[in-house]
Amino acid sequence: MGMNKNTVLAWATFIMIVVGLGLIALGAFRYDDVAGYGFAAVGIGFFAIAWVFNALKGRV
Repeated sequence: MGMNKNTVLAWATFIMIVVGLGLIALGAFRYDDVAGYGFAAVGIGFFAIAWVFNALKGRV
């Protein structure tokens, strides 16, 4: 089974969503100070990049 461009983008989107959820969970449950806001902000940024990867499927 070969991986074409759409498959690579789909896997990248999935991995970025998992990492984003992990960062948001770290910000919410592990860090109670200002660092938690930073982790959550970076997690939301990962969601934004995953959204772009998902939008690129079929166009690249």
